[in-house]
Amino acid sequence: MIRFLSPLAEPAISVVVHHLASLVSRQRSLEHFLQSRGGRLPLGQHPAWLSVLSNGLGHEVYGLEAISDGRTCGYLPLAFVSSMLFGRFLVSLPYLNSNGVIADATDVQSQLITRATELADELNVRYLELRHERPVEHPALTVTITSKVHMRLALPRTFEKLWKSFDPKVRNQIRKGEKQNFRIEWGGVELLDGFYRVLCENMRDLGSPVYGESLFREILRAFPDRAEICVVKDGDSAAAAAMLLHGWGTTEVPTASSLREYNPACVNMWMYAKLLERAIERGQGEFDFGRSTLDGNTFRFKKQWGAEPHPAAWQYHVREGTVGEMRPENPRYQRMIRLWQKLPVGVTKCLGPAIVRGIP
Repeated sequence: MIRFLSPLAEPAISVVVHHLASLVSRQRSLEHFLQSRGGRLPLGQHPAWLSVLSNGLGHEVYGLEAISDGRTCGYLPLAFVSSMLFGRFLVSLPYLNSNGVIADATDVQSQLITRATELADELNVRYLELRHERPVEHPALTVTITSKVHMRLALPRTFEKLWKSFDPKVRNQIRKGEKQNFRIEWGGVELLDGFYRVLCENMRDLGSPVYGESLFREILRAFPDRAEICVVKDGDSAAAAAMLLHGWGTTEVPTASSLREYNPACVNMWMYAKLLERAIERGQGEFDFGRSTLDGNTFRFKKQWGAEPHPAAWQYHVREGTVGEMRPENPRYQRMIRLWQKLPVGVTKCLGPAIVRGIP
C-alpha cells in the first residue's frame, strides 16, 4: 500500500544526538536557532558551553538537536557527570543556573526529553536533571524542585538612574567602599590568578569545594568578547573578584567572591555597584544575580539592589535513589562542610576541583 501525505501534513521531527566533534560543526546552526527566537538570550545558553564543560571539567557532553524539514527546531545540551564518590548523572547543565530544553513547540520538547531519558538509561545514571525556569510537562519528569528563584534586576539606561533607585542604606555602603581607595581591574586570563585566589579562600570559608581554574580559563577562551573577570584591588592585593557573562540583553554573574577581612569596608557592595554599572555600559537591559533560596541570606542581599524573583523549576527523571541525597542541605553533608571550613586553603585548592566536578 502506498501512503500519500497531505500537503498540509507537518514534516517529521528527528532528534540527533551530537557528540563533541559533531557539535563543533553544528554550532553556528544551533546559535542561529537560539538567537532567532527573539528576546533576551543569556550567554549560559550558548552551544559553546558544551566545549567549555568538556575541556574545563572533563565531562562527556551531548547535544540533542531536533530537526524538522532541514532546520533546527529544538535543542537540549547535556553533560555526563561521573565520579567514584557520588555516582553518575546527566545534567543540563553543571555550573550554570538555568538551561534545559529549548524548543519551538511542545511536541518537540517532548521528543527531546524522551531521547534524554533514553540516554540516561544508556549511561545508567542516577537521574537526569533539567534546569528549567518553568516546568515542562513530560511523564518521565516525576520530581520538580522550585525552592529557589532567579534574582534579576531590570536595568535603566544610565547608572545615575539606578543609583537613585537604591535604598539609602545601600548607597551608604557603596560610599563606604568608595572611601577605601579600592581600584578595579577588568580583563581576561591575565587576571585569573587574583580572581582564583579570592575564590578559593571564599569557597573554603563557605565550606564548599572550588571549581578548578581550568573551567574559568575555558570560559574566557570560548567567549573572549562576552566573558570577563573583575578584580578589586587593595593596593597590590586582590580583595574581591567576579566573573561576568554578557549575553544578548542580559548579563549574568555566575561567580563572585570577597575576602571576609574586607567585610567591614563593604568591598562586596562596592564591587557589585561596579558590576551593575558595567552591564549598563554595555547596553544590557537586565542583570541576573543568580539563584537563591527564597528569603535566604543571598536572596536578601540581591533583593536590596532591587532584584525581583523569577521562577526556577529544576526537573528530574529519577532512576535510582532520591534527588535530596545530593543536595547540600542534606544533613549528612553538614559535618563535611564544617570540616572543610577548617582546612588550609592550599589543601582545598588541591582537593576541591576533583570533588566538585563530580557533583551535579
